[in-house]
Amino acid sequence: MPRKAPLVIGHRGAPGYRPEHSRSAYELALAMGVDAVEPDVVATRDGVLVVRHENEISGTTDVADRPEFASRRTTKTVDGQALTGWFTEDFTWDELATLRVRERLPELRTSSATFDDTQPMLRLLDVLDIVRAGSVEHGREIGVVLEIKHATYFQGIGLDLAPLIARDLRAAGWADGELPLIIESFESTVLAHLRAAGIAASYVYLIEAKGRPFDLVQAQGRAALSYKATVLPAGLDALAGVVDGISVNKRMLLARGNSIVADAHARGLTVFTWTCRPENAFLAPEYRGVGGRSDHGDYEAEWDAIAHTGVDGVFVDHPDLGVAFFRD
Repeated sequence: MPRKAPLVIGHRGAPGYRPEHSRSAYELALAMGVDAVEPDVVATRDGVLVVRHENEISGTTDVADRPEFASRRTTKTVDGQALTGWFTEDFTWDELATLRVRERLPELRTSSATFDDTQPMLRLLDVLDIVRAGSVEHGREIGVVLEIKHATYFQGIGLDLAPLIARDLRAAGWADGELPLIIESFESTVLAHLRAAGIAASYVYLIEAKGRPFDLVQAQGRAALSYKATVLPAGLDALAGVVDGISVNKRMLLARGNSIVADAHARGLTVFTWTCRPENAFLAPEYRGVGGRSDHGDYEAEWDAIAHTGVDGVFVDHPDLGVAFFRD
């Protein structure tokens, strides 16, 4: 049965207040009462899983200011898109551990940017330990929603993420179902590999508002099913029994006349949505208020529209606001 109130998930910790994926971002999210936090994982050259939104890290670390790593700057094609910068797979973990994290949107989140260059990067193992300790400290069960980034790309360069993730989950005691674990990806192939490996989790398929998943494009070309088609009844029929739920761009739930949540629930699938943020820069046009991009608009009205769809989980950047609004 769908929950009466949706899960409130700290998206990369509490990035409305601290640089994303930093220790302080995760600890703040736990203290603010989230049900779970969401780490994104990518890999290093030596097979260590690190927590970054992307494998290109110039926007979220001080790597560009490190002369010893200047020669690592390069251009790569990741999921069909050319990117220039510094990439996790070109570093060992020992090298990345020397970097310090930074606010990804300093012009928008100036307060968070005051914490720049004060904290190191984290591994997936570090986040799993933080959440386990936080559950004890705060006296409640807190989960992890693990997002796998660019799985097909990494497999293509000899870094298969599925066995690395299984390794770390087993090592940290998160693989057997005793702790609340959700695994999500925009690529269904890697989800199937982890399920086949016996990792006890709920598996959630991430859905963008447009485009096609890269793993299916690589395998099927233009015949690959689009994300939009995936949330139509026939697409959801194909997902039932394959994954446990979907997680959709919030624009899809805000679109007039959509029945995504009801259609998914009718097929036994849960539905999450991302990302609930209060700033004008991220709100749908009809909910933006006076002031600049960093000012808060009428986010409560937008979030109310999302809540009324019956969604099962929401990703938030400001956990205190999310908990206050969505939790009964």
